[in-house]
Amino acid sequence: QVQLVESGGGLVQTGGSLRLSCAASGRTFSSYDMGWFRQAPGKEREFVAHITRSGINTYYADSVKGRFTISRDNAKNTMYLQMNSLKPEDTAVYYCAARREYYTGTYYLAPTYAYWGQGTQVTVSS
Repeated sequence: QVQLVESGGGLVQTGGSLRLSCAASGRTFSSYDMGWFRQAPGKEREFVAHITRSGINTYYADSVKGRFTISRDNAKNTMYLQMNSLKPEDTAVYYCAARREYYTGTYYLAPTYAYWGQGTQVTVSS
């Protein structure tokens, strides 16, 4: 089992940058594929980015591709989301998630992740 804690959210102007962190407990962080999701008020939770347990492969939602970068440091049990060129539509609560089981091609599906953090608010002002 793994516990996840996000940090790094805040208020930023359009075009600004933020870096989110997701700290994981336990000594098996490298056994988990990780993802970032977000949920805006009145909307469903949506996929943002995914990184495989080795860190070699990454996947992004079309809406953030080229602006966001997901990464991880298995030695520090931490995952990151570097967010650049932020837009008001990026405003949401951002969640990190982990899954140990491997399901081909399903990285964008929230139900395939067993563990979730509490979320961190990102607000982009226009």
